Amino acid sequence: MLHLIKLAVGVDDLAHMKTVQAARRRQRGQSPRSPHWVYTRNTPRRADELLDGGSLYWVVRGVIRCRQQLVGFEEDIDQDDGRKYCRIKVKRSVVPTAPQTCKAFQGWRYFEPERAPPDLSKGDTADMPPEMAAELKRLGLL
Repeated sequence: MLHLIKLAVGVDDLAHMKTVQAARRRQRGQSPRSPHWVYTRNTPRRADELLDGGSLYWVVRGVIRCRQQLVGFEEDIDQDDGRKYCRIKVKRSVVPTAPQTCKAFQGWRYFEPERAPPDLSKGDTADMPPEMAAELKRLGLL
């Protein structure tokens, strides 16, 4: 198994990411059950490893914040300029992960499973400011 990692450019947080992705699917006229997809120039050569349980990890403002399970890759040609591109297809569900800082890079990168942050469980507070988590715990809400 292998993962991909990619920057979520222009995205502020997980809620914003979900909103942006939903808007893009509507704009493309995608059916309600179709996977979300992201354009990229280069098709991963290690597709078999990636599709063996791999995910696309998203870097939001310099921090890995979530992942989406990979479901396929599709090559196509841009009708306007004739260039090849690839659609990275992922499940629609966005899984929050423990925050992990990440330096900026272009495109996507392969991401080894041992480097990937764990998923957040319901009730985890790693994605909120410490003061807020402490107050919610004090109030018995976490």
